Amino acid sequence: MNWKLVLFFIFCLPYGLFAQKNVVDSLYQSLEKEKMDTNRITLMCDIGYELRVNDPGKALVITNEALLLAKKIKNIDGQAKSLGTIAIIYRLTGNFPLALEYNLKRLKLIEKSSSIRKYAGTLANIGFVYVNLEEYRKALEYYYKADSVMRQTDVIDDLNFNLALNLGDVYDKLNMNDSAFSYFTKSLSIARQRKSNNFEGMAMVGLGNNYLKTGQYPLALANYQSGVVNLKAAENDDMLCEAYLGLADLFKRMNQKDSSLFYARASFFLAQNDGFLPRNLDAAKFLFTHYKDAKNIDSSFIYLNHVQDLNDSINSKSSIRESQVLSSNEQIRQLEIAENLKIAKKERKQQLQMLFIAIFIPGFFILTLLLSRIKLHVKLIKILGVLSLLILFEYLTLLLHPYVAELTHHTPVYEMLIFVSIAAILIPTHHRVENLLIQWLTKNRPLYAGNKLKMKRAKIIKEITKGQD
Repeated sequence: MNWKLVLFFIFCLPYGLFAQKNVVDSLYQSLEKEKMDTNRITLMCDIGYELRVNDPGKALVITNEALLLAKKIKNIDGQAKSLGTIAIIYRLTGNFPLALEYNLKRLKLIEKSSSIRKYAGTLANIGFVYVNLEEYRKALEYYYKADSVMRQTDVIDDLNFNLALNLGDVYDKLNMNDSAFSYFTKSLSIARQRKSNNFEGMAMVGLGNNYLKTGQYPLALANYQSGVVNLKAAENDDMLCEAYLGLADLFKRMNQKDSSLFYARASFFLAQNDGFLPRNLDAAKFLFTHYKDAKNIDSSFIYLNHVQDLNDSINSKSSIRESQVLSSNEQIRQLEIAENLKIAKKERKQQLQMLFIAIFIPGFFILTLLLSRIKLHVKLIKILGVLSLLILFEYLTLLLHPYVAELTHHTPVYEMLIFVSIAAILIPTHHRVENLLIQWLTKNRPLYAGNKLKMKRAKIIKEITKGQD
């Protein structure tokens, strides 16, 4: 069983283009009305996810917009969601190295969060990319890490099922049949706990293939048939095509050619009606071989043509997706350039403001000195002196904040401790300098008119008192 294609179509392909269009249109309408940035990021990622198969180029553009916005507002969850969606889009377009790169970026962000579920899910996604790259040992490493993380919780959810099923798949590819059987059985147990016909049908198809591979035909038949019942109930036509083709292969090995032909045709026409091209191709190849072995030249030729046409269609769609992605790269580059210009403009604005403050502080202090030589009330001079010092010390705090934040990796507790320590030094210094400055400003300054009159009266009184003596 080709689980790359199984999981691709189960979780990724839409069941109706019109339904998907309605969903995308609804999301765009919500995006136009939404004002909050965090909600806009979520909506853009959802749009990208919906467009991931039919328009991956557009999906990449809008998801990168979400990523840039998340970086701008320093929203970690938004960045993680954007990176995960971009990784999915690249994986579906066959760009596995980039899919791996974005998943690893997401993992670094998720490691800082407290979400065990998201962390395990990201590990599982990395494992799945390694399956696509056919690096099965690496895939096992990440699947086991994800499984270990999930065992720390008491919750059994869909991720537990997917991990068990994927581990069974990898062991099946490595021809380690006992281990594959163990994990397919575990996935079936989880599916029954979840009471999911879809999961149960998928697990049974996995077991059916395992039994078929090891030559246990009666058990393979029982699991395929039970799988078909569950998959029909779940309306999972994609996996149903896989189950039908498994039954066709089983009956061929049991030399029951009519039954083999029946199920191969059932798989072919179901895949053809639903537009599952890879499934349709697998069934066409099987039918071509069947009719070729039966010496039925006309039918074998018909299905050979189907094989060629389907290969062309798949390659054509793959080329279209690649061209969409390539065309989107320039749009993404322009977005990044525009965002970098905004950031540079903002940084320049901040630098100019800091420069203005740096010039203003000595200018204000000089102004205070000049005013201190003018006949103004002493209280006004004191206020100006205090303001000069306050602006200076606040400027120092503002100047230090980016370096402290970088040093502490934006950890609030450490930032608070450092600034409390700085304040413990600055506040006493501020008071001491303030007193010295006020004394210096008010010393030997021209006397205020009221003060002059008082001193003159005091002098006259002193002279009169002296004359009487």
